Amino acid sequence: MKMSIFSVQDHYPSQPRTLGQLYSQVLEQARRAEQLGYDTFWVAEHHFHEYGAVPNPAVFLAALSQQTSRLRLGTAISILTFHNPLTVAENYALVDQLSQGRLALGVGSGYLKHEFDGYGLDPAAKRERFDENLMLVERLLRGECVTHEGKFNTIREVRLNVRPVQDPVPLYVAILRREAAYHVGRQGRRMLFVPYAAVDDFEEIGQMMQDYRRGLAEAGIEDAAGMAAVALHTHVAPTDEDARVRAARAFDLYVETRLYARKQVYDDIIASGLSLFGSPATVAGKLARLAEMGLDHVMSLHNFGLMPQDLVLDSMQRLMEQAMPLSGLVRKDVPAV
Repeated sequence: MKMSIFSVQDHYPSQPRTLGQLYSQVLEQARRAEQLGYDTFWVAEHHFHEYGAVPNPAVFLAALSQQTSRLRLGTAISILTFHNPLTVAENYALVDQLSQGRLALGVGSGYLKHEFDGYGLDPAAKRERFDENLMLVERLLRGECVTHEGKFNTIREVRLNVRPVQDPVPLYVAILRREAAYHVGRQGRRMLFVPYAAVDDFEEIGQMMQDYRRGLAEAGIEDAAGMAAVALHTHVAPTDEDARVRAARAFDLYVETRLYARKQVYDDIIASGLSLFGSPATVAGKLARLAEMGLDHVMSLHNFGLMPQDLVLDSMQRLMEQAMPLSGLVRKDVPAV
């Protein structure tokens, strides 16, 4: 199983931690993730609200590319609906070059009302706009000379002057609803999802994966290895009670910033099972269950709600050095640190 890091980078302007301090902490987390053998460092894109403080993941990933050498660098997600596909393709081709071929491009259509309002876009048209923009980004990243007359874009004989190292760049489509899993699979695409927002309890993750694999099978893809990644809030501590003491207040603060979505506080998320909170043994058991469901890539979200940096780094280390060995899912291709 691949273990990765996912960072929303939620910011709290009324609290003492500055944006610069947050960014410095996340850079340190990425360096430590590489040392610990994490696979990918995924960064979210958000606008106009403290829920997330990275409006352009390409800029942040470019910085990460110069402080790491092996860690893959991912977007979770790049919101294609808001941007000119030419700019998106150029930005991420440059990231792939700067990182020497380490980009993982997660894409989505967006879901936050204030972001659509800020860009002056109609959310009712987001699916059409996303589909057109995704098609163009893929063609541009493949090096095509693109001419296109569409509903949202007009392009005449344009080819990127900076090509990505990878051909093709691995691309993932993010979903928010269980029913979308089948459709993404039917398109033969990789998938990202956050169960917190998509399902009601831990076992439903397995049902979503069944839907996804059914779609993949209809697309002629029988092997789902490496095709899906799931994001879960994570804090690994010596005991389950230690995890509660360390993480409950931070998680509840994080939940307060969520807009337009159900708000599951710490006790709710423990009841639903949609997290990796607890002792190494508790977390190992859940990782093993995820593997039984067919998942082989977990995006662990350790940094949330002003969690102190020492506790973030401690949880990251406990996940890799204690929980993973107990789960029986330790990767054979990454040397122990």
